[in-house]
Amino acid sequence: MMETRLEDREFTNGDVYSGQLRGTLPHGKGKYSWSDGITYEGDWEEGKISGKGKITWLSGAKYEGDFSGGYLHGFGTMSSPDGSVYSGSWRMNVRHGLGRKEYPNSDSYDGSWREGLQDGSGSYTWTNGNRFIGSWKKGKMSGRGVMSWGNGDLFNGFWLNGLRHGSGVYKYADGGFYFGTWSRGLKDGTGVYYPAGSKHPSLKKWHRHFGYNDSGNFILTHESSLNLEEIRNSKAMSRTVSEITATSGLTRNSGRMSERFHDENWSTSDPPRDYMGHGPLSKSARSGDSGHSEGRGKNPIVFEREYMQGVLIKERIMSSIDMSRKARPLDGPKEVTISACVSFLGGKWNYYLMLNLQLGIRYTVGKITPVPRREVRASDFGERARITMFFPRDGSQYTPSHKSIDFDWKDYCPMVFRNLREMFKLDAADYMMSICGDESLREISSPGKSGSIFYLSHDDRFVIKTLKRSELKVLLRMLPRYYEHVGEHENTLITKFFGVHRLKLKWGKKVRFVVMGNMFCTELKIHRRYDLKGSTQGRFTEKNKIREKTTMKDLDLAYEFHMDKLLRESLFKQISLDCSFLESLQIIDYSLLLGLHFRAPDQLNDILEPPNEMSDQETDSVASVEVGLSREPSIPPKGLLLVTHEPNFVNTAPGPHIRGSTLRAFAAGEKEVDLILPGTARLRVQLGVNMPAQAHHKLRQDEEESGTVELFEVYDVVIYMGIIDILQAYNMKKRMEHTCKSMQYDPMSISAIEPTLYAKRFTDFLLKVFPETA
Repeated sequence: MMETRLEDREFTNGDVYSGQLRGTLPHGKGKYSWSDGITYEGDWEEGKISGKGKITWLSGAKYEGDFSGGYLHGFGTMSSPDGSVYSGSWRMNVRHGLGRKEYPNSDSYDGSWREGLQDGSGSYTWTNGNRFIGSWKKGKMSGRGVMSWGNGDLFNGFWLNGLRHGSGVYKYADGGFYFGTWSRGLKDGTGVYYPAGSKHPSLKKWHRHFGYNDSGNFILTHESSLNLEEIRNSKAMSRTVSEITATSGLTRNSGRMSERFHDENWSTSDPPRDYMGHGPLSKSARSGDSGHSEGRGKNPIVFEREYMQGVLIKERIMSSIDMSRKARPLDGPKEVTISACVSFLGGKWNYYLMLNLQLGIRYTVGKITPVPRREVRASDFGERARITMFFPRDGSQYTPSHKSIDFDWKDYCPMVFRNLREMFKLDAADYMMSICGDESLREISSPGKSGSIFYLSHDDRFVIKTLKRSELKVLLRMLPRYYEHVGEHENTLITKFFGVHRLKLKWGKKVRFVVMGNMFCTELKIHRRYDLKGSTQGRFTEKNKIREKTTMKDLDLAYEFHMDKLLRESLFKQISLDCSFLESLQIIDYSLLLGLHFRAPDQLNDILEPPNEMSDQETDSVASVEVGLSREPSIPPKGLLLVTHEPNFVNTAPGPHIRGSTLRAFAAGEKEVDLILPGTARLRVQLGVNMPAQAHHKLRQDEEESGTVELFEVYDVVIYMGIIDILQAYNMKKRMEHTCKSMQYDPMSISAIEPTLYAKRFTDFLLKVFPETA
């Protein structure tokens, strides 16, 4: 082995080295000074900076810690000229792993870093007393987290890109609480405000997640900051990296080192104050809450409220006792009615069901996709058009091993559904990644009486529903006609089916599934959901059962929707075609699934809370909002704009429910149009997707009696819709149901009626929901 020796060297470019050499390369301890003022002193290994050392830039920036292969790699401390200091883990010259950064203004961040940005779990503390503990992504608060303000306010909930987004609970310094949902930093949707002293739901389940006690106060201990010594001694960080560049001489490498450690790479980014450090609202805004402050603690009154993009539009006075029973914590269990065929599933068995479903779909799509495309034949719809496979836990020649239980898999009409997926412009790889990727499916509550289980893909694109045996038979029988109908009518509102499958578990239980497109897969928040059939008997929802995402029924609908003339014509033309198709198959009990995204009334934009306003003083009582209503609402409201369609400015990729052509609007000179939501998005208008309208509110008697206050009569809405539940035939059972119920109720008010009458009643009802305007 070649011995090391001490030597001083000066190079022609002005660089100087003093220390140990092995041959011609630095090896051991040494000091290198570049001609541009950078100095390194520490360990070397065969001409590369490796081990422990200290590097100083001419600007005054300093790093002391671990190096590997010429990179900052391991644990180290960087002090920047602006006064910021980072101590923690590094990977290939960037902050990566656990670390603490103190900013020039005395803000600090403790937590996880990824590629130089806050990412993972972490805590950010501002000099004004504000503090956030929770999840981060790409340098912004994203996921679950708790924000406390110096004034005593506190928010516990979900975040996205540095703004409150999703469900959460806001605690005010005076002891009041607001349980609700936020969208892009603004209250959006329904929620409940509990004034100080009123009875509210338990907060323990929120508090235990984020390190503060049951009273809502943060528990600050020495454990609140990272133990940097523990990180330093951790073996989790690799001390070596692969050699990136070959070295043949000290002079050539020295130039690369100088460029690699130029202090421009270490300029400290500003702390994220633009979206995190805001304090309370102005004094004038806070004063608006005085209407609810009197007598707090003396009466059990609370306020059920509904917001649109930060504007309060509806309020209902409730009893705090009733609301404390009604409110549920974040991520609370969802009530799901399980059908008899799968009632044995629960806990881990339900997990096995989802896992088996993913394994089966991955197998089916992977097997059929490589087959050359061809037109479907009559045999593709027949009894023999099935793929069956046994999936043993330990795997087989054809199937992978898995962590579930043994099961049999059956795929119905694979060539038909493969062609349907292509007809719906759905990429096979995207389909598999959505349903069969690393993230699991989510179970959602059933909106109807069918008892079916519903699963949602992790990206919200697909809904998977369990089927009864009778429903499967109807679907397979109608499939040839369905294939023909959706092929001829690209704007059809009927549910898009992507696959039908059956699982048979080892003890003989059979579970049947259908994969469908999610009609509410949109970047906009769906504020209201309705299932409309046109019947009236039993078609209402009990008020105490209505939640944020409850699907309501015909008698709950308190709006009629005024739509552009051409958009309305296109809508009813397709409804007529779809109803004729279902009538020809003797199908009843179908309904229009209607989703509404409300826009905040334009005349209230001046009092809209800014989306970056972080502290949420509860000022938006009915009294305070009415102060801003000095002028009449403009009709039509100005919140939505129809403009000529520009493919380059909108997303034209097909979605799980999107396939049809761009619609034409009379208001745009009968040209194809896009919908602009100022400050939000530009969207392509298609049938059943991104359709603009005006919702005119109709005050019902139950609202007058309940004390609900609707602040506005006309709203801008964006509508999403489709025809669902098309697998119920008018069979002997339904005929008997019609006969029995007709003895008790008006025959035209019940759901089970003859298909021709059902289609006519359905269409007539929708004509009233979407009336023709002058």
